Amino acid sequence: MKPYDVYPLFDVTPVKAEGSYLWDKNGTKYLDLYGGHAVISIGHSHPYYVKMISEQLQKIGFYSNSVKIPQQEELAHKLGELSGYNDYDLFLCNSGAEANENAIKLASFYNGREKIISFTKGWHGRTSMAVAVTDDPLIIAPVNKTDHVLVLPFNDEAALEQAFRQTEVCAVIVEGIQGVHGVNVPKESFLRKVQEWCNTNEAILILDEIQSGYGRSGKFFAHQYAGVKPDVITVAKGMGNGFPVGGVLISPKIKPHHGMLGTTFGGNYMACAAAIAVLDVLKKEGLIENAKKTGDYLMGKLKNIKGIKELRGLGLMIGIELHSPCAEVRNELLKEYKIFTGSSGNKNTLRILPSLALKKEEADIFIESFEQIMSKIAVK
Repeated sequence: MKPYDVYPLFDVTPVKAEGSYLWDKNGTKYLDLYGGHAVISIGHSHPYYVKMISEQLQKIGFYSNSVKIPQQEELAHKLGELSGYNDYDLFLCNSGAEANENAIKLASFYNGREKIISFTKGWHGRTSMAVAVTDDPLIIAPVNKTDHVLVLPFNDEAALEQAFRQTEVCAVIVEGIQGVHGVNVPKESFLRKVQEWCNTNEAILILDEIQSGYGRSGKFFAHQYAGVKPDVITVAKGMGNGFPVGGVLISPKIKPHHGMLGTTFGGNYMACAAAIAVLDVLKKEGLIENAKKTGDYLMGKLKNIKGIKELRGLGLMIGIELHSPCAEVRNELLKEYKIFTGSSGNKNTLRILPSLALKKEEADIFIESFEQIMSKIAVK
């Protein structure tokens, strides 16, 4: 047997990681400005994170959600406190796609409706309803196609109003910042309008903060810049700093009952230990504030580099759109300068998604390297 060949791979085999750096099997050191799809939030192999997981494993690694797991209570309390959503409940699962599946199910349970609104260039996962609300026909199998989803133009308030006037809407799902398709930031007025229409029509507002949440934007959640308060928020990626964990933050107006949702592995001891460690480090080391400070610094430096068509993002979630496909630039950053960056659905856009602990001097390494590459392109 061999792995199913669905991933295009770089010829790099990491064997060690620390902070913002990786080392491959040959001992070559790389600066990681991608974090494995925005997953590394507090830095690779953070000592407190390693200690928390190791100590938990030595006590008990797993039991199902048929017994009391106090770590779930601790995680929910700390997440509520740091995010500002103390009055919400937390359902724990294993991934972002699973979080979005449960969020959509909760919305439909709540109001008994079927129609879900999502937006162009949105990405919500690869499973059943999550992929159905994702704007990417290439990953939607025939069995995933459904009449329950209406995909509207992103940031289009008129289209949103028309949809609500013509359709009985169950829920609207939108990313705090669109990630996969090139770091597209929703207008604050647009998010406020989405909330207004949802509230008026008893529809559920779902904020997908899987990539943009957990401090990456410079606030705990990107939607907090707009001052909205969604009914449901989905999280994953940076939540576990590499350990598989996801969650759904649920408004108190959506009442639970036994059997409503369920999972075998969600909220297990190891996942909780990882997620608690992440929250502790975010708070103690001021990493949300660092994400804003270092992100602003990066954006300021990037504005002075010629050849960039558009800069988008908040905090340490940055999209750099060039005038042509960025694959050549990304490959040169990796091969010649030993820097990991990310691609996107927009072939011209390079994504920067580092650890929130990224230091100014590490940002400078990228700026200097990127500037050298762009100056060569300008000469051509």
